[in-house]
Parts: sequence; C-alpha cells; structure tokens
Amino acid sequence: MKTKLQLTDWLPTTNKEVKIRGWEYLDVILFSGDAYVDHPTFGPAVIGRMLESMGLRVAIVPQPSVTDNLQDFVKLGKPRLFFGVTGGCMDPMISNYNANKKRRDKDAYTPNGDIGFRPDYASSVYSKILKEKWPDTPVLIGGIEGSLRRVTHYDYWSDKLMPTILETSKADMLVYGMGEQPLREIIRLLQKGVPFSSINTVNQTAVLMNKEEKIPKNSNWEDVEIASHEVCLKDKKKYASNFKVIEQESNKLAARRIFQKVGDRTLMINPPYPTMTEAEIDAAFDLPYTRLPHPKYNKRGPIPAFEMIKTSINIHRGCFGGCSFCTISAHQGKFIASRSKESILREVDKVANMPDFKGYLSDIGGPSANMYQMKGKVQSICDKCVAPSCISPVICSNLDTSHKPLTELYQAVDSHPKVKKSFIGSGIRHDMLVPEFNKNADPKELDAYTEEVMTKHVSGRLKVAPEHTSDPVLKLMRKPSFTYFHKFKERFDKINIKKGLKLQLIPYFISNHPACEVEDMANLAAETKDMGFQLEQVQGFTPTPMTVATVIYYSGYHPYTLKKVNTPITRKEKDEQHRFFFWYKDENKAWIKKTLNKLGRTDLLDVLLPEKSEKWRKNKPTGETKNTFNDAVPFNRRKAKDKVKFKPKKKRR
Repeated sequence: MKTKLQLTDWLPTTNKEVKIRGWEYLDVILFSGDAYVDHPTFGPAVIGRMLESMGLRVAIVPQPSVTDNLQDFVKLGKPRLFFGVTGGCMDPMISNYNANKKRRDKDAYTPNGDIGFRPDYASSVYSKILKEKWPDTPVLIGGIEGSLRRVTHYDYWSDKLMPTILETSKADMLVYGMGEQPLREIIRLLQKGVPFSSINTVNQTAVLMNKEEKIPKNSNWEDVEIASHEVCLKDKKKYASNFKVIEQESNKLAARRIFQKVGDRTLMINPPYPTMTEAEIDAAFDLPYTRLPHPKYNKRGPIPAFEMIKTSINIHRGCFGGCSFCTISAHQGKFIASRSKESILREVDKVANMPDFKGYLSDIGGPSANMYQMKGKVQSICDKCVAPSCISPVICSNLDTSHKPLTELYQAVDSHPKVKKSFIGSGIRHDMLVPEFNKNADPKELDAYTEEVMTKHVSGRLKVAPEHTSDPVLKLMRKPSFTYFHKFKERFDKINIKKGLKLQLIPYFISNHPACEVEDMANLAAETKDMGFQLEQVQGFTPTPMTVATVIYYSGYHPYTLKKVNTPITRKEKDEQHRFFFWYKDENKAWIKKTLNKLGRTDLLDVLLPEKSEKWRKNKPTGETKNTFNDAVPFNRRKAKDKVKFKPKKKRR
C-alpha cells in the first residue's frame, strides 16, 4: 500500500477532482444517499470501482442536497451513458426512522452521525430531480431500496401499498440484487452502440413498458403474470399471493420472467443471474479501494458505519436461511457466493498494513457468518428447488454444511504476523452447530468450529439469535425450535467450563412478530429468566418491503397458505408484548401480574414474579467457572425435577 494517498485515489466527487484527472467528460455519474466510503462493503464504491475497471470515467455525488437550488444535480454535467442512483446501504426509511416511526437522532452513514443529509425515499427523490434536469439522459436505480421495492409493496412508514419504485422514481431501469453482473452486460451493450431504451432483456433488471411497446421475446425464459397493482389495492389476499411467486422466482436458478400491470403500463422483471462464481466475487473485492472515507469528510467527524467495519472482512454474500423478517435473500440471493481463501487473505494483508491498524480484525464474516463455502452437493437438485430456505423447517439433505473450510480460514487469517486477534462480529447461526439439527455435518467438526470461535474469536460475549421461544412463531419465522438453543447452550457450557473461558452467551429476540401473542411473550420472558437471562437488547419487528412477515403484517394472510395469521398492529399491542422483555423493571410488574392472572397463566407468574423472595443469579460467570451456564443449576438453584415446564399457550377457538 502507498504510504501517502492522493485525492485521485478516490473516485471524483467534484468538478475540481474531475479536472485534476484531466477528464473532459464523464461516462457515468453515481448518486448515493450515503457518504462516500471507498470500501468493498459500501455498494456505490463497489459499482464505481467496477465500472472504472471497465475503462469508464466514473464520478460519485454522495448525499446531494435536495433542499437548495439543486446544484449538486447539475454540477458535474451530463454523463455520456447514464446516471446511477441508490438510496444507500440501507433502505432510507430504515436509516431515518425506528420501529415506532420516530425519526432517528443519528444516521450511521453520515459523518458525525448527523441527520438531515438523506431524504425519505431517497432513490425516488434523486431520480425524479435528475429526470427533470436531464430528461434525455437515462437514469438507472439500484441498491437495496430498489431491490426491495421492485414490485407492489407495503410501505410501513406511509401505511399504504406502493407501486414499483420504477413508477414513483420515473427511472428508466432498475437493477435488483448484486449489481456487478447486470451492469457489466448493460455497459457491454451500450459500448456496442445499443440505445439504452432498447436494453430490456438483461437478467436481473426491471423496466416499465408502455402499452404500445412490444414484449421482448426470449426463448430461454418462461413468463408468469402476477396480480396488478390496482387489484392488490383492492384485494389483500391477491397481494399476499403475489409474494409467493416473487420470492420463489427470486430464489430459483431457472426463474421465470415476472409481469405486473401498473395502470396502463407493464412492469417486466427479468430473471436473476446465476450466483456469482468465486472468480467473479473475488474480482469485486480485489478492486483498488482505498478502504477509507473520502478526504472531504476529514473535518466533519467519523462515519459510524465505517468505524464499525473498517477492520472487518466480508467473506461471502447471500444467505440460505430465508428468515421471514429478513431481506438479505431478497437482495443478495439464497445461494452463497464465497470468496476464495487467497482473495480474503489479500484483503487481510491490506488491512493489516493500514497505518492505524492495531492488530485486531473486527469481523471475519458475512450476512450469516458460518455459511462460507456451503452449497448443494448435487447441483441439479438445487437447479429445480423452489424452497425459500435451505434450513427450514429442516436442513436440506443436499446441503453441504461442513464448517471445516471456515475453521481453516480463521486459522489462516490468524497466522498473519500482524493480526493479534480476529473477531466474529456478525454473529453465528447457532442452530447449524447442533448435531441434532444439522444432521448433515460431522459432530466433531461442529465442535471444532464452536471451540475455535469461543476460544479465539469472541471477546467476552457470543451473540446468537434464537429470535423466539414459541414454536408456532418460530415456524412462521422459518427458524428452528427453541429446543436447539438449549442444546447449543449445553455444548457452549461444556466448552466454556472445559477451557475456563467465562464467556457470556447473549441471545437476541424479536417482539411483535406476526403470529406472536401476549402469551407467547410471557412464555419467552419466563423461559429465558429460568435459564438465567436478563434481556437487555431486544428488537421490535419492523415491517420492511419484500419479506413474508411484512406481507402478513399488512394483509393478514400467509402468502404460501393464504390462511389468516394474527398480528400485533396497534401501538398498544406492540408495547404490551415488548414489556414482557423487561419483567425485572418495577414499572412493569403490576401490569404483568394483572395480565398473567387474566390469561390464567399463574405458572408463568410464579416464575417471573414469585411471591417468595429469590436470589436472582444473572447468567454470567462469576468467580470459578464451575456450574457457569449449567441448565441444571438455574438462577435460584432449584433441583432439576422442580423446574417449570413451559406449556404451550391455550388454543383459542
């Protein structure tokens, strides 16, 4: 790495920076809702660097002002090919608001965490301005906001159904998912002289077609039409049934082309590309990033999102978990695209040689840290699969779940002379480390991985996400039974005691999820308390576009069965569920007592708020490691035979 970086080591952001490079024109200008960080985990940097590697002159306008004379949208002039627009690394509405629709007081992707630099629905706002200023120049939108809003979707913040973002943004084309493959093809066609308006058969793109336009033919694709936007507005069940088609086609290797009527126009979503090969994903990470924010921010303060990941290494993309509340597979895909060990070690070396590196890597991970190199044993079986998850309700027998490549990768990273310790900050799927659940894997291999993580890659706390204790709720979440958390905890305890580690196990849970009722939350509180957990970090369910749970939240129907599902909607319902997490707070005790008496669940009341005084022993090591985390010795040291049996909630007629 160079000892001193020059301004020209970043993509240009101003006219002055363009002129320093000696450029008379630009091929592509990117607009982003985030500050510009030249790092492979920031989408605009990846796309900018990739286009640059194809010989294009690329500039980026980060967080353009939309409240002044709109100078930011004209200052760099007109690009030769197109404008590219993204709302940022998160959907702008998630960046701007919390689960209670209250405006956040920090924006993680802005210097100093300052707010007000990203408009709501940023992609639509930027795109509309560009179309007004430059009506003859194509606008292409992408990123997670575009991916999640590519068809009729429920918008939690306005509490209404919205049409495809192509309609609200007035953009000419949408690239969904990981943008490298479709953009390479778009550039190839443009360089050949094909007009932008004629490019409509590239995989992983979507366009809105006027009624007079002919549907392009493609003999390789089958077609499917879903209920129109107007039908969805009138019929919630039809809207729900759309999602099953969208999700299945997003996850298929031989997907159909999707059509949807929007007014007098037709939305056409072309099938996705096959999962990136190792060589393709390596190429994206091997581009010449500075791995630093643009120098223009030096005086404005640190960018929180960058500070969190500046010494982290992303080892793969995609997630085959398919959790009902999660958007990862909708954007990154179900199949895992893993980097080669060599590419990862090159990046480790680059980070280790950064001037301010202290010897600690904050994360060696991905969307789910322990899915590296995992794929189908027989590809032809995966080719025909339409399941949204490879591990729910059970782990697919065709899935290779060996953790050996990951264990070996950690060891290779740690062998770097400048690396003192590498952490697994992104968390792990604990269920995949339980032999009773992961029957495909060698138990010794799973134990070796768990021990490797616990002894070398955790600092005091291991975070896992069982999400709930209720089996019906977990089934809808596409998560395994809470039984497997108990089993994982047993294995965790054994290693913890054997190695004298004194580690804490921190489980994460979600309240207010579809299918979850007050009694479920009471059970969760009682069961976790009985295990010695006092929950401090909890999350309320936030409906985001393009998830099963959000479809249920809005429509009341499960998109796969079209059966009704109860969901907490009102603020009162949500607050009441959330209160159970905090049974130990004095202000909640009277309400909990009243509620459980009303439900006829005095058994739970006896656990949460016993009449006799109890010695609360929070589940964390103190002194000797003996009995630490031992389920047979819970907080009040009852004998195992006296432990509460957590019965399921009563069925309601």
